[in-house]
Amino acid sequence: MEIKLANECENAPKKGEGLLRAAWWIAVIIFLSKVAGFLRDIVVANFYGASIVSDAYFFAYQIPALVIVILGGVGGPFHSATVAVFSKLVKDFSKKPEPEIKKLFNTFETFSILIFLILSLLCFFFPRQIMSIIINNPETPELLNLAAYHLKIMSPMLVMGSVLGLYYGILVTYKHFLLPNISPSMVSFGIIIVLLIAKGDNNGFYLALGTTIGCFMQLIVQSPAVRHLGYGFKPSFDFLKNKNFNELLELLFPAFLSSTIGQLGVYVDMFFSSGLKEGAWTAFGFANRIFQFPVGLLLSAILVPLFPLFSRLVAQKDFDGVRHYFTKGVGSLIFVGSYLMILIFIIRTDAIRIALERGAFNSEATLMVSEILFFISLSIIPYVFRDSATRLFYSFNDSKTPFYVAIVCILLKVILNSLLVKPFGINGIALSTTLITAFNGITLALLLRKKISIGYRKLFKTVLKILTASAIAFVIGDTFSVLWDKIVGYSLVLGIIKIFIVMILTLAVYLITSFVLRIEYLKDLKDRIEAKWKKA
Repeated sequence: MEIKLANECENAPKKGEGLLRAAWWIAVIIFLSKVAGFLRDIVVANFYGASIVSDAYFFAYQIPALVIVILGGVGGPFHSATVAVFSKLVKDFSKKPEPEIKKLFNTFETFSILIFLILSLLCFFFPRQIMSIIINNPETPELLNLAAYHLKIMSPMLVMGSVLGLYYGILVTYKHFLLPNISPSMVSFGIIIVLLIAKGDNNGFYLALGTTIGCFMQLIVQSPAVRHLGYGFKPSFDFLKNKNFNELLELLFPAFLSSTIGQLGVYVDMFFSSGLKEGAWTAFGFANRIFQFPVGLLLSAILVPLFPLFSRLVAQKDFDGVRHYFTKGVGSLIFVGSYLMILIFIIRTDAIRIALERGAFNSEATLMVSEILFFISLSIIPYVFRDSATRLFYSFNDSKTPFYVAIVCILLKVILNSLLVKPFGINGIALSTTLITAFNGITLALLLRKKISIGYRKLFKTVLKILTASAIAFVIGDTFSVLWDKIVGYSLVLGIIKIFIVMILTLAVYLITSFVLRIEYLKDLKDRIEAKWKKA
């Protein structure tokens, strides 16, 4: 299956229609991938709960996750650099790549494999030394021993992850969105299959093994599509003479450092959380993944098709087009994201209880995840703007600015964690995450004005209307939720019914209020539905 954007050389309406079609397809694809991840979390929670074993696994997983998710995933430096460079070099996407382009691909892949093979070997032979840097004064040496054990098992993922990032970028450049967005579910399936067969264990061996197997499955799924495009791998060591490779590295390394610096924020959180009570880091991880379920889906659906378009429009110096699609994309993200935020506020505890509270996952773990999720969800609006602005900087071949901002954010993260962890525990880390995200988004917004005039005043007025509609929908939805709990009570079936009613009620209030306030994104949606209805 192949999903294509409209040709960027066509007129604006056709661009918009192509973008919308791609966004809808990507949303469906990523939703299925997120569902697989959600099922994985249910299985992991059932076998391990919020325990020292799950803490150790999630501590260890952050290192291969740096390569799999952060560096190689959507918006990661390998993906971003590949899209930014190859989308400008490839002249005809319907034909096989020219020899120079294939050589650039092979040079980049060879370079990536060599670098990350060294890192993978370091993780395999020195896992305890590496994990001891991250884990700060654990309550028991067992946490450090288990984390080192898990890291050793997952060390091959570093090599596979670097290649996945390159493959992701190439496929997106050619407007093939299916495999890159559905293949991450292979990691989830790997974990689910292995755990269900082994029925769990006492030290997390099968959890780490299933993760590694799933990553290999992800690589296998993407490889045929990349070869079909004409990018069969042939080692190339032309690191010094290839001009395009040097250009790619000039974009890659600042972006790599920026993403790594961003990941350092996670390591800072791990450092401060390792001295907290058992299960705290696991609860933080569950809360973050629940947050990423709708927000990650939203970001990927909109930004994946937008990023190549940004790069081409910048190359064509069509700054009106850049401005139009950036504000429209950001506005749409905030419009949907605000509804998601109020929904999370209202139903988060019920949803966590229904989804995860079974087996080793008890009511105490539910409460811990719910509290963390509340603080993280406050970051939705700055989160979507930060990621949108970062991709626009990359389209201007500027990855240094996000990098410098990220460095400042890490320093602030250390300070905020130091101040907030002692009085608030793991919730302090969640709160500092939200404050740092807001600082990052605001700073990038101000610095972006040096590249292009966005027109923030109009966007800001629209955001105020969106927040007003959100507040009204929240008050009504939360009031209904409280009354339901007092009058009806709780059971599994009643909890599901309550969540469904709250979703419908808040959505109806949100849409009606948005219509009254004349929020333009709702009008766009209404016009498109009417146009489709008339065609039918």
